[in-house]
Amino acid sequence: MTEARNLITDVAGLRIGNAHDAALGSGVTVALFDEPAVASCFAMGGAPATRETDLLDPEKMVPSIHGIVLSGGSAFGLDAASGVQASLKEQGIGFAVREALVPIVCQASSFDLLNGGNKEWGRYPPYRELGFQAAEQAGRDFALGTIGGGYGATTANLKGGLGSASTVTSSGHTVGALVVVNAVASAVIGDGPYFWAGALEEGNEFGGLGLPSRVSSEMRSLIWKGGPQPATTIALVATDAVLTKAQAKRLAIASHAGLARALRFSHALFDGDTIFAAATGRKPLRDEAAEFTELTALAADCLTRAIARGVYEATALPYHGAQPAWRDLFGESFGD
Repeated sequence: MTEARNLITDVAGLRIGNAHDAALGSGVTVALFDEPAVASCFAMGGAPATRETDLLDPEKMVPSIHGIVLSGGSAFGLDAASGVQASLKEQGIGFAVREALVPIVCQASSFDLLNGGNKEWGRYPPYRELGFQAAEQAGRDFALGTIGGGYGATTANLKGGLGSASTVTSSGHTVGALVVVNAVASAVIGDGPYFWAGALEEGNEFGGLGLPSRVSSEMRSLIWKGGPQPATTIALVATDAVLTKAQAKRLAIASHAGLARALRFSHALFDGDTIFAAATGRKPLRDEAAEFTELTALAADCLTRAIARGVYEATALPYHGAQPAWRDLFGESFGD
């Protein structure tokens, strides 16, 4: 048995690839499945940017998909899925319709258009090429923080980023989360350094601080980007369990609890908060009700932890006036 990475790739049957452009201030993260995966999704934000999500409803025909993309770029970033499709098609991967082969790639994008990067890209945005690059380098190991789809991500008061975490259920199923933390609100309590996710931390994965002895009313004051500026936290939760599309949708719905625990606040009017859920189908559920219930609870926990890790591991963007990273403010005192 391989050593756990505390990454979504601890779930057998998927790989992650990242690509970003430092001048652009944005990027793409891709999840590719070794075999077509059962998947669904659920959006609870008021302003989602998505592609090919209708087909994930349980009553729709396509039984499984080949990849999921989490990108920056808002609606422009939805071009990234075309680049991923191109990579898969070159490998002969896709949904067969007689002699036609169609890679099924779903996507959600976050709004990072006001982070200081150069978004004057000309006629066509660069996300299709970034999607292709990310797909070509997908593997089991990957970095967190300011990378891939999390490169340009921000929160209300700190740099956001790409986060991930994993765990194993009591029945031996692995579950993991992958998230681009680009929140309209905050992942830390008050001015920090404590994370709202602190009660669920494993080891020192985001500083080992736990929670403060008391959270005062001042520390609970709402911190948000303000004004008509969208912000989107987008995520994938995955498991090696055998699930139906209906169960995958229920997993996506339940996982939003993890997003709500890690951020104060979420699911707002200008949020596009969207979560995909995928099952690689390596281990059947024996006691379906009990094991699936535990799976939904631990998937939400993983997402909570992954959000904190995405902020904890981030580094500031290389622009004048860019948001500070958690490590800039607290790393010397509390970092690893």
